[in-house]
Amino acid sequence: MLIAVCSLKGSPGVTTLATALGARWPGQENPIVVEVDPAGGDLMARFRLPDTPSLVSLAAAARGRGSADPTLLAQHTQLLPGGLRVVLGPVGAEQARAALAVLASGPSSPLRRAADQPETTVIADCGRVDPDSPAFPIIRSADAMLLVARPHDDELAHVALKLQAAQQWSRRPCFVLVGDGYPTAEVSQALRIPVMGRVPRDDKGAAVLCGQGTGRRGPDKSALGRAAAKIALNIHAHWHAPTTSNGTRAPHLRVAVPGEPVSGAALQPLGPQTRNGATS
Repeated sequence: MLIAVCSLKGSPGVTTLATALGARWPGQENPIVVEVDPAGGDLMARFRLPDTPSLVSLAAAARGRGSADPTLLAQHTQLLPGGLRVVLGPVGAEQARAALAVLASGPSSPLRRAADQPETTVIADCGRVDPDSPAFPIIRSADAMLLVARPHDDELAHVALKLQAAQQWSRRPCFVLVGDGYPTAEVSQALRIPVMGRVPRDDKGAAVLCGQGTGRRGPDKSALGRAAAKIALNIHAHWHAPTTSNGTRAPHLRVAVPGEPVSGAALQPLGPQTRNGATS
């Protein structure tokens, strides 16, 4: 399974969520998180890891002998302190875009090849995206797309303008909300898109996923980790659900409000925002 995690505006914590999902992925699978953000990766600096193997070495290998080998992606991973396998993106945007020009071209990327293998989940950290992003072909080939956003007026207004187009990028687009703001049900009703879950603001939990903090507080003991585990379990349960007679999967995603996509112009004010239990 290939999951694309991205945002339509700003930096709401895409890398942190992708890493948290990988760290709390259920079952016996050993997921791989891949930094394909065209603006450059963060994990190399956060964890003070060497610059190879990485996305750059993966692109060089794919150029040299093609991307047909389904084990190619795993050969270019490094381990985070908790044991999560990651393919590190280069810090610089120029290197990142050059690598993506190789990896996202052609009929099938190394990410897609690896994700098609049994018991394999690939989580692609795509950063902020639009149709001009070099990571866009990876998003289009993903089995699910998680759009990360903060539930605030300014961010949701930008998301609403782009949402109708974004819903054409993936077979399964879903929202993940980050932090305080509008209630989840109101966001889902206004934008008419499933909200997969909500990740709380958890500075200590995020610090662990950023290579900081102490080893005594792992992702499983943080509010961020617990929220990510619920989202990962929901995705995993849906993907492994029994197929129906026509070959489709039974719907197990918790969809708050079903309905057709709406344009940005149809988005109405959601009402008073709540932050930390207070209205503003």
